[in-house]
Formats: sequence, structure tokens, C-alpha cells
Amino acid sequence: MIESPVIVALDYAEVAPALELVRHLDPNACRVKVGKELFTAAGPALIEELHDRGFQVFLDLKFHDIPNTVAAALRSAAGLGVWMVNVHASGGRRMLDASMRALDGVAHRPLLIGVTILTSMDAEDFAELAYRDSLEEQVQRLALMSQDCGLDGVVCSAREAPRLRELCGEGFSLVTPGIRPAGAASDDQRRVVTPADAMRDGASYLVIGRPITQADNPAAALAAINASLGIGASS
Repeated sequence: MIESPVIVALDYAEVAPALELVRHLDPNACRVKVGKELFTAAGPALIEELHDRGFQVFLDLKFHDIPNTVAAALRSAAGLGVWMVNVHASGGRRMLDASMRALDGVAHRPLLIGVTILTSMDAEDFAELAYRDSLEEQVQRLALMSQDCGLDGVVCSAREAPRLRELCGEGFSLVTPGIRPAGAASDDQRRVVTPADAMRDGASYLVIGRPITQADNPAAALAAINASLGIGASS
């Protein structure tokens, strides 16, 4: 069982640097995330390679399309044996319901997570979309709809985690990007929080990229983050 909530974001354009990075990481100390750029470059073969190396994989493709198309994509993703997969909650209830039905009876069913509002957006960015609700209200609306449709959790900013934990309860997973250790650059994430603060505020999993992947010693950076969470080196 993996004690660490850390999911290392393999945000690379090519396979070689991603595999070089994971060569330095312990699959008992983290999980890994494969997003659109890397999956488009490498395809399912990379997922198989990561599994062979012992890693659980979050396939971060944020499916958002008509219900039948998303359902078919999720069945394909589940066939890869991934640990977690996600869809845009803003695709609506019918799409979320179809997503859940697509995973019925899957032998190794992945966690299905709804994306609320991208953590690259702040209130000013969100206002340009002309939604009726505030950013925080829209996140809550999408999270509650995702839970009502039976999804396992949502992606959200750690800043929204306390309220979502209150609304959705302890059994609902909150996957939080925009995590930066104290003193690290925020890069293109607008709504950022430290790992310890995120867990204190109700996060279930922490998506962390550049503070680990661009560190001089990625394994040491991961170990420091885990240590800040009270998690020691794996045996």
C-alpha cells in the first residue's frame, strides 16, 4: 500500500526524460500522472512500461465530449489498467452518468474523478467566462454534481478543499494540483498551496510536478515532501 498522497506529474513532451525521471523514484513512495502531451507522444505503451516498473498511473486526459464518446474513451482507459482517470465535470450530468455506466463491471476499475475549475485560472480569468456563480460557487456546484453522479472525487485547488471536504464528506477524494513546497516558484499555477497545508485542509492526493521533476535530485525532493507530511522513506 502506498502511504504517500503524492502524484508526480510527468509533464514531458517525450518518453525518454519521463522514464529517466521515474528511474530515480520509488513506486512505493509516489504515484505518477501522465497527461495529454506525454500520452499523445507515447501512447498506451508508456502506461504499460510504468506499470512494469511498479507505478500506479493517473491518466490525466480530462475527457470532455458527448456522453457516448466519453464513455467509450473511459472503457479504453480502464482497459489500460490505470489507477485513476478524469473527466471534465462541466460536461454535465448526462456525460457523468454515462461515464459511470462505462466503468460498470470493469475488473480493475479506475477511480473516476471530475475536474472542476482548472487551477491555472484565478477569479479574474473565471469572470471572463460569464458564469452566474463565483469561481468558488461553481467549484462547489460541480463537485456536488460529480458526487451525486457517483464519481469517486474531483480535481480542485487545495484552497477549495476545506469547503468541499465539509460538503462532500470524508469518503470523497480531493485531488489537488497547484501544490508547491514552501519557497518554490508558482509557475503557471495561480491557486497554490504547500503540501502540508493541502493535507491539513482536506486534500486526498497531491499532484506535484516541477518541484520534483526539475529538482537536481528528484528522489530527495520527493523524500523531503513526504517527510513534511510525516511519511518516512519506504523500506
